[in-house]
Amino acid sequence: MPPMKKSYRILFYLSLLILITGLGVGCQNKTEPQKKIAAVKTTAVSKPDGTIIDTIDYDNRIAALHVNDSLGRWKNKTPYPLPGAVLPFKRVVAFYGNLFSKRMGILGQLPKQQMLDQLREETEQWSIADPTIPVVPALHYVAVTAQGKPGKQNKYRQRMPFRQIDTIVSWAKSINGIVFLDVQIGQSTIKEEVAALEKYLKLPTVHLGIDPEFAMKIGEVPGRKIGTLSASDINDAVDILAKIVKDNKLSPKILVVHRFTRGMVTDYEKIKTCPEVQIVMHMDGWGGKALKRSTYQMAIYKEPVQFTGFKLFYKHDNKGNHSMFTPQEILKFTPKPVYIQYQ
Repeated sequence: MPPMKKSYRILFYLSLLILITGLGVGCQNKTEPQKKIAAVKTTAVSKPDGTIIDTIDYDNRIAALHVNDSLGRWKNKTPYPLPGAVLPFKRVVAFYGNLFSKRMGILGQLPKQQMLDQLREETEQWSIADPTIPVVPALHYVAVTAQGKPGKQNKYRQRMPFRQIDTIVSWAKSINGIVFLDVQIGQSTIKEEVAALEKYLKLPTVHLGIDPEFAMKIGEVPGRKIGTLSASDINDAVDILAKIVKDNKLSPKILVVHRFTRGMVTDYEKIKTCPEVQIVMHMDGWGGKALKRSTYQMAIYKEPVQFTGFKLFYKHDNKGNHSMFTPQEILKFTPKPVYIQYQ
C-alpha cells in the first residue's frame, strides 16, 4: 500500500483525535491533574455510533452561566459530556414532592392535572426570562423517605412502592418531561438505596437526587440533626450512574445533590466528574431573599463542582414580609442555575 499524502495523514489523525475524545476520559476527582485530552479544542465530540456534541457550543453556554464570576472560581475544566446531555443545553424546571404527603411539596399537594398545568406555567415563565436556553419540565419524586422511627430494617428510611414511581414516569412522559428519583437514606447507604432503583435509572428519562440533610452517619435520628455526605458517598452515586450509562449506552445522567450548609457536603473538591454524569449542587434552603442569596454564595458558589441548582418554596419563601425569587432575579446569580426546583 503506497504511503498516504501529507494532507490525508492530517485528516486521518484529526478524525482519530475526535473519535478518542468522544470516548470520554472517565470519572476523575477535581484534585487530579486534568488529562490533556479533556482540554483539546474541537468542534465536536463523537461516539462510535456517529452522534456528536458540539464542544464550541458547550463552552459558550458554560461561559454564559459563569459570565459574572469575577474571581474565576468556576474556571475549573470538567470533561465534556457524552452526546445527548441535558445540561447546559437545556434548563430543568422541576416540581418536588411525594404522592403520599401534601406537606413534602407541590408534586403531592395538587391533583394531577392542576399540578401539571402549574408546572407548565412555571416553565413558560423561565422560557420568557431566558429564551437562550430551552426548558424541560421535570417531576422530582422522593422515592426513599427518611423516617423518625427505625422501621423493619432499622435504617430509618422507607422505600416508596414501585407503582408510584411508575405513575410519576407516566406523568412525565405525558408532558415530554424527565424524572428525578430522590433518596433520603436515613441510616442506610447511598450504594444500597441507589442500587435498589437501578431498573428505573436504566430508563433514558430518569435521573437521580440525593439528600445529605437526611444522611445520618453515627446513629442519629433523621430530622433531629442536619445530616452529611462526604465526597466518597457522592462518588458512590456517580460510579453507579456512570456504569448504568456505559452498560446501557445511554446519554448522561443528572445527579442532583441538595445542600444548604457547608457541613452537608464534605471534601467537595474530591467529587468525581465524568462524561457519563452531570452533577448539580442544588441550593435547598428556604427563607427571605437575603438569607437565600448568602446561602447560595456560601454553600454553592464558593465550592464549585459542575452545575448549580436553586430551590423555591411556595410557602416558606412567601411567609411574612418575604416573597419568592422571580426567574429574572435568579438569573442574576453566579453561576446561573440550570436546575430550578419548586416545592
